[in-house]
Amino acid sequence: MNILNKIIATKKIEVANQKKKVSVSQLEKYTWFNRDCNSLTSNLIQENSSGVIAEFKQKSPSKGEINYKVKVEKVTKAYADAGAAGLSVLTDFEYFGGNLVNLIRARESNPNIPILRKDFMIDTYQIIEAKAFGADVILLIAACLEKEQAKFLAEKAKSLGMEVLMEIHNEEELEIVNEFVDIVGVNNRNLKSFSVDVETSVNLSKLIPDQFVKISESGLSDAETINYLRKYGFKGFLIGETFMKTDNPGQACKQLISKL
Repeated sequence: MNILNKIIATKKIEVANQKKKVSVSQLEKYTWFNRDCNSLTSNLIQENSSGVIAEFKQKSPSKGEINYKVKVEKVTKAYADAGAAGLSVLTDFEYFGGNLVNLIRARESNPNIPILRKDFMIDTYQIIEAKAFGADVILLIAACLEKEQAKFLAEKAKSLGMEVLMEIHNEEELEIVNEFVDIVGVNNRNLKSFSVDVETSVNLSKLIPDQFVKISESGLSDAETINYLRKYGFKGFLIGETFMKTDNPGQACKQLISKL
């Protein structure tokens, strides 16, 4: 069992328990549920966009604890002020140390910037939950979804006015991408070995249909790499650990964007 399978097994239990605590009808009454979403795609494709999607991540399966010394409100606000095109907030607790409270705090601190709920989405309940807690975009990971399941989840997100980021790792997973997806993200991390190779993005770039905005994820730490990937049509760059491992993630984000 690889790490992704292990995470999904845990997630199924978490979602079942959460459904017992808070119903869909209750989520639909949350303040943020009826708000209009901010568009990440628009921010990424506009002229002079940094393309940076800055992530708040405090822990990961491969690195362990990254940074528990900083506050989500302060970091995400600093990201936005630095010129990030969007924010990403981890909400998985067991493996990434995140939670939904961080999502709502990021939303309250940054009402006008698009926010991605970064989690392992396997149930429409989580999508409704994401909208209720202030997310604009949801992540679907092709490696842990069947084709019809991915389409069903993406369509649900679109019906709520949200955008959909589909993450792939290889050519085979492109088959999971559907017409309800807005953004295709190439994760440069190998799920089996945890090794990272930016050439994964380069190799897949020409296979991703032009109708989708392309972003690259994992292993991005400098302006040179981002500018290199831009040559292959990438508009967005999801960066978390590079910023979060520093004492001042917002400043690290600002320094990187200033070099683009």
